[in-house]
Amino acid sequence: MRFDPALPAGLLRLAYDAADAIMAVYASPFETRTKDDRSPVTDADEAAEAVILAGLARLTPGLPVVAEEAAARGAIPDVAGQSFWLVDPVDGTREFIKRNGEFTVNIALIIEGVPALGVVLTPVDGVAYLGATQKAPQGARRHRGRDDAVGEAIAARRVPSAGAVAMTSRSHPEPEAVAWLDGQHIDRCMEAGSSLKFCRIAEGVADVYPRFARINEWDTAAGQAVLEAAGGSVRDLEGRPLRYGKPAFRNPSFIARGLD
Repeated sequence: MRFDPALPAGLLRLAYDAADAIMAVYASPFETRTKDDRSPVTDADEAAEAVILAGLARLTPGLPVVAEEAAARGAIPDVAGQSFWLVDPVDGTREFIKRNGEFTVNIALIIEGVPALGVVLTPVDGVAYLGATQKAPQGARRHRGRDDAVGEAIAARRVPSAGAVAMTSRSHPEPEAVAWLDGQHIDRCMEAGSSLKFCRIAEGVADVYPRFARINEWDTAAGQAVLEAAGGSVRDLEGRPLRYGKPAFRNPSFIARGLD
């Protein structure tokens, strides 16, 4: 596809539009339902996804979109050999239900299997992380609200001499991750929900995030784009960069890191 230089700014605006739809539900006495895979869903997931799908159709007409809630209904386009979007309208629905603020809007553009552009936005505080890895002004930036169009550059760091700060999942504790971290030079661990774990590494607050449990591509693509744009990496256990458009859109185990 031909990359429009205006696309990052348009994507950022769209993420804030989705956040507005989410926060309207967040402020209400919403109900929680259960999908066929036993994961929770609320009106916020569906409202935000509708906003995002309509917005992406305007930004990139004809480009396919793989979105979590549509995929749950069996509506998955054929993206073989194409660029496409990956969308998780509310990453961290469990955090949304707990009202702890650690849920995000995730939107990523995949080009040749690689996250080329991604945005991760936390609706509660309005902070957005935008990363472009190719075919655009590269780098990662943090935006502190809809009116902060320029943002500030962020970058991953090298591991401090005291040891790495490791990110772990707040809602999905993993014995395998704990065992892996026991073999590393770790100073301390921090918990976070959703794609914020990638963003903490991208902004130089943390250093490593191991993930061994099952996770879908729409959960990681935007965070990977931000982290890689900030100088970090996301690799499988054999050291290969995590790529997208895999069967069933499922990821293998991976390690996300800051600077080597």
